Amino acid sequence: MGRLVLVMVLLLFLLTQLDGSQAKHWHKSVRLEKEEEKATELHFYFHDTVSGKQPSAVRVAQAADSQNSPTLFGVVMMADDPLTEGPEPTSKVVGRAQGLYGSAGLEELGLIMVMSFGFTDGVYNGSSLSILGRNPALHPVRQLPIVGGTGFFQRARGIAVAKTYWLNSTTGDAIVEYNVTAFHY
Repeated sequence: MGRLVLVMVLLLFLLTQLDGSQAKHWHKSVRLEKEEEKATELHFYFHDTVSGKQPSAVRVAQAADSQNSPTLFGVVMMADDPLTEGPEPTSKVVGRAQGLYGSAGLEELGLIMVMSFGFTDGVYNGSSLSILGRNPALHPVRQLPIVGGTGFFQRARGIAVAKTYWLNSTTGDAIVEYNVTAFHY
């Protein structure tokens, strides 16, 4: 134990003896070439299936009182939903929406969404957009912030406008139309 204390005291002494130039070796400023920001507009459909034998979104948690709440407050869903070119379930798949959403509204259905829209088609294959925000799901039009991206969409920011295309109020299955504008480098 005595040796450990001695080593720690010696280490602290050495750290206090470093001048400013020695302490800065853990980081480096990088000058970037002037990059041209791009804007990309995307249009696709999000298929959220919570019913049937092969749902694409499943309940992973809930509060003790969620079933008694008109908004299912406290329910958390994990999703791996297909993104398609058109609204038909048989339409060409262009990516997957993977992440979670939870009911965060006590009085109005308001989902908090944490999603990665990972694309699998064309020049966007392997790239993703990250969505994080509130989705008042029963409103006709909703805006969700794009907070980042990878690949083609590195350092993305922007807005994803969602409109419910189809909703089965009995099962909760939905198809949502997305118009996305992403600014990226």
